[in-house]
Amino acid sequence: SPGAITEHFTLNFTITNLMFTTDLQTPNSRKFRSAEKIMKHYLDPLFKRSSISSAYTGCKAMRFRSGRHRDDTRVDAVCSYKDNASLARFDREKLYQELSTMTNNVTKLGHYSLDRSSLYVDG
Repeated sequence: SPGAITEHFTLNFTITNLMFTTDLQTPNSRKFRSAEKIMKHYLDPLFKRSSISSAYTGCKAMRFRSGRHRDDTRVDAVCSYKDNASLARFDREKLYQELSTMTNNVTKLGHYSLDRSSLYVDG
């Protein structure tokens, strides 16, 4: 829409049943691209059901890194939305609560299990 500015926020979480491997660190590797596509497949529908659904323009996994345990993979994503005066202000606490609810209290993202204390939204 006219006058809308694209804003970004970061989304971080840990998957407890995706074993981290070094090829997940390499952005052009087949494993990275596959994981990136899967994250988009799971994240887009969540945001399209959230309070920012009309402004949401996408999320991109930027980095996968080793978690605390051998089977953990931490996901760092950058998400974007169109900020427009006619839309409600971006409320990261509200979005956190919505994402928490939609991921079964931060335990499930599709067929992945999440570390309950790992979800972070930074706006």
